[in-house]
Amino acid sequence: MLKVAWAKEYIHPLPKSHRFPMSKYELLPEQLMHEGTLERDNFFTPKPLSEKHILLTHEHQYWEKLKYGRLTRSEERKTGFPFSPALITREITIAQGTLTATDYALQYGCAMNIAGGTHHAFTNRGEGFCLLNDMAIGANYLLSERKVGKILVIDLDVHQGNGTAQIFADDSRVFTFSMHGANNYPLHKEQSDLDVPLPNGTSDEAYLALLEEHLSNLFETEKPEFVFFQSGVDVLATDRLGKLALTMEGCKMRDRLVLLKCQESNIPIVVTMGGGYSERFLDIIEAHANTYRLAQEIFF
Repeated sequence: MLKVAWAKEYIHPLPKSHRFPMSKYELLPEQLMHEGTLERDNFFTPKPLSEKHILLTHEHQYWEKLKYGRLTRSEERKTGFPFSPALITREITIAQGTLTATDYALQYGCAMNIAGGTHHAFTNRGEGFCLLNDMAIGANYLLSERKVGKILVIDLDVHQGNGTAQIFADDSRVFTFSMHGANNYPLHKEQSDLDVPLPNGTSDEAYLALLEEHLSNLFETEKPEFVFFQSGVDVLATDRLGKLALTMEGCKMRDRLVLLKCQESNIPIVVTMGGGYSERFLDIIEAHANTYRLAQEIFF
């Protein structure tokens, strides 16, 4: 059974100014159930994450600042969110969703999180609407529990996974692969194990050819035992912030390549949401829904 993390905390603590782009977290599950892709039993509600798992990834001083609301004004501005205790509850609930999904993926082959993909969170700071790095927390949980020995992070959001790259810069057990817009946020890029910066206007054909080549090489050379996939849909040509030119079908083919590669290689995968900011809200929902439809088709 495809297990998917979702909780009311994913949206309700957010300030009104952030509700429109973030309301996908509420509407996507409804769409997936309405069309019959998923049922209520597919969803699980994560508990808040324990501090011991946070501190496997994030520095104690930074976590104390978050927990007690002690970020400076500058630090708060960089996160993009005004601080509130409910926001921190949201972050630790999302991160627990990804951590729990790792165990479901080990059991069923694939599990997903309606939120997550918070790849701009560093060990010691937050940026770009990311306070805690859920994929890094999930990866460090698997490694600390010795459930796997080698992890591949496939980050296909249009923005580089700079926080994830920094967290695992000196850890050979986690290979970070980020394929992103060269001229997009963040201005200063960190160094992933493999970065593939793409020029503005990159089309389906060029994008998919590059992705297929790199996936084949990485699965052959790195031999991962587990994959985290950041499946942001801000690669679409319709995205207000993306600068790339993928069609809806191209984005779907991207996800198919990743999911099929894991299924054929018998490698468990956790999929997190990532970004999506198209002017037409239905484009965001449809692109994300395609990822879930494919996971259900390929794994179940």
